[in-house]
Amino acid sequence: MVRLTAHLLIIPFQSKRSKHINTHPNGNTSPNGHLSGVTAPTESLIIRQLPPYPTKNPLEKALLVGVEHGNKQLWDIQDSLDELEQLAATANVEVVGVITQKLDNPNPATFVGKGKLEEIVSLTEQLGVEVVIFDEELSPGQLRNIEAQLNVKVIDRTALILDIFAARAQTREGRLQVELAQMEYRLPRLTRMWTHLARQGSGASGAGVGLRGPGETQLEVDRRDARTRVSHIKHELEDVHAHRELYRQRRKREGLPVVAIVGYTNAGKSTLLNALTSAGVLAENKLFATLDPTTRQLDLPNGRQALITDTVGFIQRLPTTLVAAFRATLEEINEADILLHILDITHPNAQEQTETVNMVLKELGAGDKPRIVALNKIDMLELPADTASFSKQITDDLGLPADYIPISAATGIGLDRLRAALAVELDRQLLELRVTIPYQSSDLVALFHEKGRVLTEEYTDSGTRITGKLPTRYSAQFEPYRG
Repeated sequence: MVRLTAHLLIIPFQSKRSKHINTHPNGNTSPNGHLSGVTAPTESLIIRQLPPYPTKNPLEKALLVGVEHGNKQLWDIQDSLDELEQLAATANVEVVGVITQKLDNPNPATFVGKGKLEEIVSLTEQLGVEVVIFDEELSPGQLRNIEAQLNVKVIDRTALILDIFAARAQTREGRLQVELAQMEYRLPRLTRMWTHLARQGSGASGAGVGLRGPGETQLEVDRRDARTRVSHIKHELEDVHAHRELYRQRRKREGLPVVAIVGYTNAGKSTLLNALTSAGVLAENKLFATLDPTTRQLDLPNGRQALITDTVGFIQRLPTTLVAAFRATLEEINEADILLHILDITHPNAQEQTETVNMVLKELGAGDKPRIVALNKIDMLELPADTASFSKQITDDLGLPADYIPISAATGIGLDRLRAALAVELDRQLLELRVTIPYQSSDLVALFHEKGRVLTEEYTDSGTRITGKLPTRYSAQFEPYRG
């Protein structure tokens, strides 16, 4: 039997000396020279000492670099670097140092000043740094110049976020969108690591007929291959987008209003979707735990139903390539009737996160959409004995408007008030109608009952007279019968 004891590999084996044992008081020996009925002695051979095996892959050591600009920034430099460290941890990177510099404007060549870059070089050697992460997006020229000074990998916030998205994407659409964003980000940053090689087919001699001429460098080949791949991904995404658009059109025909959950990453969007609909989607205390949108049916207190969609979380300096690549996913926000903005009220940067979400929504063209704000994680506050009225108590104490609802997605506090607020807002979007529908158009009567709210209904000589409210998207069908 092979066994591991105190990291020593022990292998039992039969001693050769047993072959010399051939006598016994009764004179019996075994055919092979061993004593009959006696087990041959064994000895343990220590082959080598084994170190304990680690159970996890070692983390890359990183140095973070941030620049505090002279102009006023939304995020304080320290808060921004704290978030960058969270992003690094999400990507399984261990931060071993942070370095900052105050500059009115970044150095166009190296982002930081010459002296600060020398300090970064020294720190990477002292701390055993394997990757240097800049808190802002570097231009292709800055990246090349910095890499020329450092003997370690250099990335920026954009590359780090793209890396996290690549690890999180689960669906085919999500993976394609992330790959497209990565390719378009990396294409102008392809380095000239191959230019020491001779050009393919170059030179007047040594090349066969048809191969003479300037040829092309490996870098040019890489760029051409990258552009080909980008074109292929875009073509595949067009097919995916067409399928998603068909789904949207079918959803519109069904007439259910749409609520889109938006918010900063890790604010609790997936937890809220699970609490409202039992969706069962992944909900973790991580940045960008889920990327792919999930849509479920939501039951409202007035008997109506709606569709609610969990969208990708926002973050400051969200890469433009990522926004463009996730166009189809983010269109869910523009198609929604109501935005449900979930905010982690306990986060020290709650105000900055709110402004960041507002900026992204404005960029997407959804800044003016009707909105309900859910102030999440109130269970982290000091809870009273009676939690049932805690949400209402916070509203009263802070003098919050009706569209700001304190909740706890984790414990369910305030969710009934949130459902009621959504129902009220959706009712505001209904058009009041008074129609008389001919009896031969009974399908329109059924449609009004199914998609709208019937307040009164009576049968007259000219048809069914209905007074009620209906989503504006159906009003055109009833226009001939109004009055």
